[in-house]
Parts: sequence; C-alpha cells; structure tokens
Amino acid sequence: MADTVADQLIAQLVDAGVRRIYGIVGDSLNPVVDAVRRTGGAAKGGIDWIHVRNEEAAAFAAGAEAQLTGRLAVCAGSCGPGNLHLINGLFDAHRSGAPVLAIASHIPSEQIGSEYFQETHPDRLFVECSNYRELISTPAQSPRVVNSALRHAVALRGVAVVSLPGDIAQLPAEGSAPAFVLPGHPVLVPAETDVRALADAINAAKTIAIFAGAGVEGAHDEVVAFADLLAAPVGHTLRGKEWIQYDNPFDVGMTGLLGYGAAHAGIHDADLLILLGTDFPYTQFLPEGGTGRGEVVIAQVDARAEHLGRRASVQVPVHGDVLATIAAVTPLVSRTADRGFLDKTLKRHQKLLGSVVGAYAKNVEKKTPIHPEYVASILDDVAADDTIFTADTGMCNVWTARYINPNGRRRIIGSYLHGSMANALPQALGAQISHPGRQVVSVSGDGGLSMLLGELVTVAAYKLPVKIVVFNNSTLGLVKVEMLVDGYPDFGVNVPMVDYAALANALGIYGQRVEKPTDVREAFERAFAHDGPALVDVVTDPLALSLPPTITAGQVKGFSLAVSKIVMNGGVGEAVQLAKTNLRNIPHP
Repeated sequence: MADTVADQLIAQLVDAGVRRIYGIVGDSLNPVVDAVRRTGGAAKGGIDWIHVRNEEAAAFAAGAEAQLTGRLAVCAGSCGPGNLHLINGLFDAHRSGAPVLAIASHIPSEQIGSEYFQETHPDRLFVECSNYRELISTPAQSPRVVNSALRHAVALRGVAVVSLPGDIAQLPAEGSAPAFVLPGHPVLVPAETDVRALADAINAAKTIAIFAGAGVEGAHDEVVAFADLLAAPVGHTLRGKEWIQYDNPFDVGMTGLLGYGAAHAGIHDADLLILLGTDFPYTQFLPEGGTGRGEVVIAQVDARAEHLGRRASVQVPVHGDVLATIAAVTPLVSRTADRGFLDKTLKRHQKLLGSVVGAYAKNVEKKTPIHPEYVASILDDVAADDTIFTADTGMCNVWTARYINPNGRRRIIGSYLHGSMANALPQALGAQISHPGRQVVSVSGDGGLSMLLGELVTVAAYKLPVKIVVFNNSTLGLVKVEMLVDGYPDFGVNVPMVDYAALANALGIYGQRVEKPTDVREAFERAFAHDGPALVDVVTDPLALSLPPTITAGQVKGFSLAVSKIVMNGGVGEAVQLAKTNLRNIPHP
C-alpha cells in the first residue's frame, strides 16, 4: 500500500501510463511534487516533473501531448492562483478532445468555506472545461475519485479535475486503488435506415461535394475513394486538413475565416453536400440547406449525435463513424459518370491557388518588407517530413493553413476550437517532450510569443530542441483585419518592434534575426541543423493581411470605410500600401 494519499495518487498515474506532470511547485501542491520526486523519474519507471513558468503553459503542454499521443496527460497547479492559471489551457484541451487530468491542489481542508488565504473552489471553477471534477475530502475517498477522473478523461476525451487539499495529500493512504484497465475503441456503425437515406440522397443528386473535418482521421484512403466514386470535390476544415488534404486529387482547399481555394464554391454549388466528421462552427460559410428545390441538400455523418444538424439544416443525418458509414453506403450507390462538376471545381481551385497561394515565388529579392506567405512556403520546404507544427492563433493560423502541407506523417495542431493566443510555444513543449526524436516547430506570432514569453526559459532550461519561428510584424494582424472589415481604422494593435533573436541569445538559445527575404531559407536551414533550441525572428510586413475566401459586400464596404478613415487621420501612405498589399487577398471568380 502507498504511504500517503499523494503517493497513492502518483502510483495510480504510473499505473495509467503517465510519465510526466507539467506544472509549478508550491505550498499545497508540495506533497504531490515530493511524491513525484520519490518515484525516481520516468527513466526509473516513475514520473518526471516538468517545471514550466506559467500553469497556463502546463495545461497547453499537457493538451498537446494528449492530442499527439492519444494518451492521458497531466498538469497541476497549487491552490488558488496556481490552479486558476490552468483554466485557459484546460479549456483548449477540453474543446480539442484531449484526455487531460488536472491536479488542482486546495487550501487546508478545515479552512474551506472560511474565505481563507488564496481560497477558491476548483470543483466549481472548472465546470465548463471538464467532464469531471471532484474534491477529495478524505483519504478513503481518494483512490476511487482519482480512478473515476482518469476514466472520464480517457473515455470522454476531455479534461478531468481532481481537487486535493494539501493536508489531505499528506495523510496516510487508506484502501487500495482500483486497477486501471481500459477496453479497446469500439466502432460506431450507423443505423440501416440512415445508411439507406444517405444512399438515396447520393443516387438522386447530379452534383455532390464533400466537406471533411477532423472526424475523417483514420479514413483518408476510404474518403478519397468515396470522392472518386461520387465525382465529388473535397473541401476541408482547418482541423481536417492534416487528415485529408495530402495525396488527395480531389482536394479543393478550405473554407472559413482562414480558408483558401475553391472549397467555398464547391460546397455551395453542389446539389448534395456531405459533411463528414465536422462540427464546423462558422455557419456563414455553409449553405443553409433545403429540400433540393434550388437549394443544397445537406447530409451529415458524425460519431456524436448532438452535432447533427446544429450548424445547418441537415436533411440526412447519419450517426456513425466516418469509416463505418462509408463502408456501409458504398455498395448501395452508383458511380457518378458525369465528372463535369468535379473538373470545373478542381480547375477553379488551381486558378485560385496560382493567383494567391503561389504568388510569392517570383522576384522574392524585391519583396520587402518580407511577405509572411513567402516565409511560410520556405518553412514548408525546409521542415522535415515528420515535423510536428504548432501554430499560434491569428495570422499564423492563416499561413500554416495555406502553406504547410501535410503528408500523413506531419502533425499540425493549434488552438483551433478555443482560439487562444500564446498556445504555440507551450504546445511545442508538450510535443517535444513527448516526442524527443521528432522535429517540433512552433510557428509563433510576436503577439502570442510575448504573451507567454517566460516559456523560452523552460525551453532553455530543458535544452529542448524546439525550433521557434517568429512571424514578427509588431501587430496583432488578425485583429487588424477584424477591425478593418468592420469599418474601424486599426487602433491599439501595434507594438514597438522587439528583437526576439536577441532575447533568445540572452537565454542561451540559438537566435537569428532575418530582415531580408533572401536570407530566410538559409536562416531556417541553420536553425534546424542546430543541435538544441533555436529561434528565427523574421521581420514580416505588418500590412500583409488575409481576408476570407468569400467576403460580403458589407465587409468590402467596411474595409473601404476603414481605409478612408486612416486617410482622414493623416495616414495616406499607410492606407495606399494597405490597399495595395491586400488586393491580392480579395478572391476573384
């Protein structure tokens, strides 16, 4: 039997396959941290303590590890402010479906409810970002609460929170912990009636399009074959990109705020739109759905029934795994002979890629300030075939979505559902620590990097070979876009230029600053060849923004109005350059 409640907790984590905990030591958490110390570390079959500089980073790192490995990851925070810092990263992990256990230590149990120093109530605070949260009040209660938390996190693919007062953690353990044994992953086969309804809709449609999300993971080849059978162009979401874009001759890009290519046109022009494994939230980029009388009929396949029909009017809902659904419906549908719609959409996609995505390879030495699109395209060339990319929220998401190409071995993660700034570097910590043999690249904006800048100290302290690419435009680019399309002149988004390479070098991290486009490739090659952490600070054009692939007349009007306001406030040069720089990002038919 374990000596203390804390020992018992750590033994349960070891039994569940956990090899590290991300967090910051302190007061009520100290008994747990000491129990970690006494395991001897992961090399001896125990657990490592990963000391980050902000508990928010701990949660992001654990969430990244869980997303990439599919296994339980753990973070921890001391009482009050310590575990409150976890909440943003836990929201991201929970919304991303990452199995994460958060240990939220608590004030002395006898003081709970007395407005004690640093008192909060973790079992209440984390309600919106967890599947399970419970306060351990006695040693006898602990082993079953911890076991239940582990099972909720893994089975429901999200966050579980255990709140443990420091005095309880020090008490002798009571009872034995239940064995932690998990079943295999089941396959959700759709109902026969749903399969028949989908087959009927497919056979009745003249033109079909597919819009794929993260739910197509593990079904790449089958979805591509299905698209071939139906002569259907395949658009994808940002989260679906890494699972379906590569080796896909029917790919037509991505729709949404960060989109590109012909996906938007494809999913609106078809008679039948099939949503595969996506709960795409931006309804303004989806057709409304209808009965087929001049409107798009929408079918949706999802393993979570609560997702069906909540974003658009779905006429054919199918509750099932994508792979199982395709296997069931394929024998019931006829091959589409007329491939005119597919060919037309693919041709349109290639034209759009040529005019926007591939527009920066020519005369690059003349393009100063450096265009971020060019930087991203060179990054795609130089990075390894199995690189794990983490992307900051904002314009970095745009550039990675458009220019970083998946291949079935690369991984690309970000704060895609929670949309938090500052996620890239702490997610890269979790990625690199859990994948020591892989190249990990943090694609960071200067806004996101500066928000959790202290995690550069973590990188240096552990000598993690993370490669940090900073798109340094001294502005919050996506916020600038949001202001402009709403008719506001940009305000409060710019900051003084910071030399992040100098900061990196001061910490003992290899740092290089790039101000000329002709130096970009060599800088990446040197950084990636460096044995240890490296940071490349690329000074990019602050006026190089990106608009969605389809914009409304109101948004064009707002952009024009904002530019006119900039002119009226004396910014003639900025307004002219802003308009010239971004004309390329306004889609053309």
